[in-house]
Amino acid sequence: MIGRLKSAEPARLHLFLMLVLTFSTGVIDAVGYLGLDRVFTGNMTGNVVILGMALLGADNLPVVGPSIALACFMLGAVIAGRALRPEAAGWSRRTTALLTAVGLTMAAVAVVLLFHAPHAGDPVTLAITGALAVAMGIQAATARHLSVKDVTTVVVTSTLTGLAADSRLGGGKGAHAGRRFGAVVLILAGAAVGAALLHVHPGFGVLLTALLTTGVALAGGIARKRAQDGGPAPAGSAASLEEEAVL
Repeated sequence: MIGRLKSAEPARLHLFLMLVLTFSTGVIDAVGYLGLDRVFTGNMTGNVVILGMALLGADNLPVVGPSIALACFMLGAVIAGRALRPEAAGWSRRTTALLTAVGLTMAAVAVVLLFHAPHAGDPVTLAITGALAVAMGIQAATARHLSVKDVTTVVVTSTLTGLAADSRLGGGKGAHAGRRFGAVVLILAGAAVGAALLHVHPGFGVLLTALLTTGVALAGGIARKRAQDGGPAPAGSAASLEEEAVL
């Protein structure tokens, strides 16, 4: 029983940390859409839809901003994918390094925003959009590598689908309903917080995401170090097999 609890601890921690990043995504997307000329830096589905409508001139929607966000998000995902390719799924030093880089990038953007008010089409604003999108691409790919079920940190469409389809109303058993509902609520709450902070200053929302992401990186890195110091079970041992079964 003790072994099962210990082996479940990393899974619970990773779930909690990814939910924190989900909240921060809501904050950063609110800042992007409301403060950076209707551009999402985390939710690329929104950008694809905006870009499709903008190409036909609908409602004077932006084209350049969403295009930059899409390209830079993919660049960030490529960077994280290359960095994590040699690593097994789970938290590693590279996970900590990548999320720390995301936090530092957001902190730098927050500093820029303190001295430069964003304007539609402004080169600095477009550069900010690109930097945030690269950071969110890195975050999304890193979260994907951690493989926390139903928590991608950047979108909740598939999460909502699973929540409804696997519910008792949908004929299922309600598996993972708590984390799915939590992810939806947290990205909603993050968007509300981001919109509120935007009324104070556009840089404050980005600064909050920087602090949250850096905190996640540190917490994950410390937990990984403690797990290593505790001496993981040898591969193939009964304890190791039990750990894999729980996770």
